[in-house]
Amino acid sequence: MSGISRRSLLGYSGTAAAGAALASAGSAHAADAGATGADATQGTQAAPTFPAGTQFKGRTALPGGEGELVITFSVSTMDAPATHNVPPIDIANALTKLAEARGWSPITFYGTPAPAPLTP
Repeated sequence: MSGISRRSLLGYSGTAAAGAALASAGSAHAADAGATGADATQGTQAAPTFPAGTQFKGRTALPGGEGELVITFSVSTMDAPATHNVPPIDIANALTKLAEARGWSPITFYGTPAPAPLTP
């Protein structure tokens, strides 16, 4: 079994995403235990690419389970140079930092339609 607790899965939306997280954590743990040399470099996957306007949703709970916070956002730019784009990960990190400053647990945001985590 993986090292992910039930409480840490509160950030995942839906049981399918939670199951996927457990499965990927378990396979990552198994890969780490058995991988050596070149085998270790082949196990890494690229982060998913999300199109402009993708809706991201994150959910977290107060320590002790006394409350829940749900944040949803999307980012779109029109007719702007690429140097002025605001990456969704920057917004996710800022929102997580704000929530943590107010006593919430860290938030993992997922992009839709396919529930994939937004990671740096």
